[in-house]
Amino acid sequence: MTQLLTLAAVATGIANIAADGTVLDSWYPAPELVEDASLLVDATERVSARDLDDKFLSLIGMDRDRQVELVPVRTTITDLSVPPRDAHDVFLRLHLLSHRLVRPHEVNMDDCLDRLVPVVWTNKGPCLPDNFEWLRGTLRARGQIHVYGIERLPRMVDYVVPTGVTIAEAERVRLGAYLAPGTSVMREGYVSWNSGSLGPARIEGRLSSAVTIGEGTDVALSATVMAGREDGHNRVALRIGRDCILHPSSGLIGVDLGDRCEIGMNVMLEPGTALFDARSGDIVHARDIAGQSDISVANEPHFACPVVRSR
Repeated sequence: MTQLLTLAAVATGIANIAADGTVLDSWYPAPELVEDASLLVDATERVSARDLDDKFLSLIGMDRDRQVELVPVRTTITDLSVPPRDAHDVFLRLHLLSHRLVRPHEVNMDDCLDRLVPVVWTNKGPCLPDNFEWLRGTLRARGQIHVYGIERLPRMVDYVVPTGVTIAEAERVRLGAYLAPGTSVMREGYVSWNSGSLGPARIEGRLSSAVTIGEGTDVALSATVMAGREDGHNRVALRIGRDCILHPSSGLIGVDLGDRCEIGMNVMLEPGTALFDARSGDIVHARDIAGQSDISVANEPHFACPVVRSR
């Protein structure tokens, strides 16, 4: 199990705050980790204009068309092993992940989605859903308006563009994804928050939150890797090791893999999935092989369930 970091984090950014006080998002372009938190206090404070550089000054103020105020804020987290306290805190942790300052499972993300609200994400900025149809007419006066989605988390590339990666479809990578240099997310690939690749990898399937894959791993078209649910929006960490292959339409739900493993086409493994282990001649369950390295699991003729073999 990955040890949670007890480091602190500090960042200055711009928050979109609706007229009713709802925090829609916070953008932190240069977050930092801090080892000594003895002089810090958990807080999000408005930043004085005299403490901002020119590029920030040009961004702050009222956006009356969206009924949103753009507010300069400084957010401090004294201990990343403690659950997030509010929306600003959550967005800072998501930025730390996508900036690759921390890895998935190294910071406490418990109940983070409960600190956020559904938002209408548009090319004009985030808006509250409740009055969006009224706002749409005003916003169209500024040009064509595109709605990217209505959910709690935005696209990663609207906040962070990590170096050394390719992403074919921006919609399919959430803020809070961790993509190591050399990673390619293909057009049908999807990477959720607190999830991603720890080394160069190819992702054409779907990674849920709390999933990590190792260097050289290939998640093929329509393959699904889903961490098991713990409670609410929280998931139990799921890890796939180095140089693994998940063939098209295969999947893992709550089952870890070690290194150099291969899951055959159309094989879907859950903890209770029955398997024939050709190494021992016994019927086992997928939970019994979880975390093992150098194995393959595939459908074979004349076998009623998938077969496990050494690879």
